[in-house]
Amino acid sequence: MKNIKNVLVINGPNLNLLGTRETKFYGNISLTHLINDLQIKAKKLNMTLDHVQSNAEHVLIDTIHNSKDNVHYIIINPAAFTHTSIAIRDALIGVNIPFIEVHISNIYSREDFRSHSWLSDISQGVICGLGLDGYYWALKTISNRLI
Repeated sequence: MKNIKNVLVINGPNLNLLGTRETKFYGNISLTHLINDLQIKAKKLNMTLDHVQSNAEHVLIDTIHNSKDNVHYIIINPAAFTHTSIAIRDALIGVNIPFIEVHISNIYSREDFRSHSWLSDISQGVICGLGLDGYYWALKTISNRLI
């Protein structure tokens, strides 16, 4: 039997409103539904999947720090922190865990300020504009890379 790999999904501010907030960009599926489905798919791929969502930057940073010795890969949708948080960038560099940056909407087709990410250049890849499918593609990519 293969070693089980641990994946952490991090969702930033306002993603707790997924399914009800700006459904033209984010759809109508709740964050709870998404995470439950991702956990089922992760288990089939011989992975565990933990999740944190917070509107507070320091909670996300603490979570990243605490994952240093027990997480193999991170999927992160930093939401608005994408464009503002050098602190989250530094935390990800500090723990040296590979990660994939995911955005539900296409950040390049929205307001100009959304087109800059402080994380993209240090990520293993960026998936944006594919809706919730981006999380599933990230999980599949991680599975392929951790074999």
